[in-house]
Amino acid sequence: MPVLDDDMKRVVSEQQLGFVATVNADGTPNLSPKGTLSVWDDEQLMFVDIRSPQTAANLERNAAVEVNVVDPLLRKGYRFRGVAEVHRDRPIFERVVAERSSRGNPLVVQSVVLIRVEVAVPVTSPAYDLGEGEPSIRARWLTYWTRLWSRM
Repeated sequence: MPVLDDDMKRVVSEQQLGFVATVNADGTPNLSPKGTLSVWDDEQLMFVDIRSPQTAANLERNAAVEVNVVDPLLRKGYRFRGVAEVHRDRPIFERVVAERSSRGNPLVVQSVVLIRVEVAVPVTSPAYDLGEGEPSIRARWLTYWTRLWSRM
């Protein structure tokens, strides 16, 4: 049975941005946004390390990882906890770099990180617990973001 269901895959694919939590050598947390997050298969997520030497070093020392992905309009998403593997020169690295190059992406890839998801749990706003529905939550946050972006 797949760990990642269709809705989890949809959220990751639509948002692309996830926040990856790792543990530094001194035991303190490290949280880093990843704008290249994607679904690798039914059990794994993937991100490309472009400028995250601390995240990659942390994962090579301690493979425990959690990724949070949330839709900012719906205020729903998922927490994915698992084990990461950093690829720098293996076939997976070469495959991902070739795919990105074929799409015209000029960013330099330092490593490719695969995360075998062991636990995936939903994250939702407390507004849902209070009976607010998805349409009103979406409308409220769409108004907020539209106002914010219109000032730029």
